[in-house]
Amino acid sequence: MSFTDWKIDRIEHVHPSAFFKLVNKNRHHIGKTFPVTLANSDSLKKAEDFLEVSLDKEKNKEGFYFYARDIKTNDLIGYLCVKTIDYRISKCELGYFVDEDYQGKGITSKMVSNALAFCFNELLMNKVFICTSEINSASQQIALKHHFKQEGILRDEFRNGDGELQNTVYFGLLKSEYNTHER
Repeated sequence: MSFTDWKIDRIEHVHPSAFFKLVNKNRHHIGKTFPVTLANSDSLKKAEDFLEVSLDKEKNKEGFYFYARDIKTNDLIGYLCVKTIDYRISKCELGYFVDEDYQGKGITSKMVSNALAFCFNELLMNKVFICTSEINSASQQIALKHHFKQEGILRDEFRNGDGELQNTVYFGLLKSEYNTHER
């Protein structure tokens, strides 16, 4: 799959059944790392409510949502959210996953690149951060590929899908660092 085989959609173009299908198909794949999304999307009705809340958050500039879509099948194949936005400090967090069948094809990396441009150039953030489970090495590699710096490990910071507390690796990227690497 090349970059021309998929596109990024915004939330207003996403049907709840497509989002439910993406989450449900990847339930095992994202079970330990996206427990809130899973719990809020374990039925079509809950997925509809989740998207409605997300749309309200976007309208209020409290969160922004991006979806990767396979152009050939029209299926959703990835999800990225800009969340934990603090306008006072000018920072926000990225959370993302890609359908297990589409991993390793550069989709997450491209979504993160687009989200960084959005966060720094449109939202005018000074810092973007990624918090990932200690066991999620793929997400850590995405952060490092985009020049995020590991700032620390937050102990017992995240309750995974099994209800266990896990350490979280915190990565940050400042706008000044982003500008240096984007030239």
